[in-house]
Amino acid sequence: MRIGKAFTLIEPGPVVLVTTHDGVKSNVMTISWTMVMDFTPRFAMTTGSWNHSYAALRKSGECVIAIPTVDLLDKVVGIGTCSGADTDKFRRFGLAPMKARHVRAPLIRECLANIECRVVDIIKKHDIVVLDGVAAWFDAARKEKRTLHAVGDGTFVVDGRKLDRRKMMRSKLPDGV
Repeated sequence: MRIGKAFTLIEPGPVVLVTTHDGVKSNVMTISWTMVMDFTPRFAMTTGSWNHSYAALRKSGECVIAIPTVDLLDKVVGIGTCSGADTDKFRRFGLAPMKARHVRAPLIRECLANIECRVVDIIKKHDIVVLDGVAAWFDAARKEKRTLHAVGDGTFVVDGRKLDRRKMMRSKLPDGV
C-alpha cells in the first residue's frame, strides 16, 4: 500500500451531515472527518473554505451535526458532491429541515440523531472546527439505525453487530453512560 492511502486504514466515522444557516438560508454538507474529544459533548470536524457552508459556520458560530443511516447513503454522497452555492440541497435531496431549539441551523428529520452545536474554536492551521453540543435529539422509533463510515476511497462500511463489554469497562466509563 502507498503511504498516500494510509488514511483509508483509520478513516474516522460516522459520516455526518452538517447543517448551517447564514442568516438568509440553510445549507447542508457531508463531513467524514469527525471525532469525539472526550466523554463530554465536545466534537471536532475538519472543514475549511473549500466548503460553501464554512463561511456560514464561521459567521454564525453554530451548526447541527445530523447523523444519517445507511438508507440515506445515496443522499449523503449526493450532498457531498454538489455545492450549496448553486443548489438547495434540502429540496434536491428531499430532506425535511426542522427547527432547532438553540441554533438557527436546522435539524434533519430523516436522520437518526441531531446535535445542536456552537463553535468554540477554529484551528486554522489544520482546518479543525471544535464544537460544543448544546442539545441532542435521537429518533428511537426509527427502524434503521446502522450508520455509515467512509473509507476515503469512495467506499463505505456499515455498522454491524454491537458487542457489549460494558461490565468489563465500567471502571473507565463516566457516570450515566
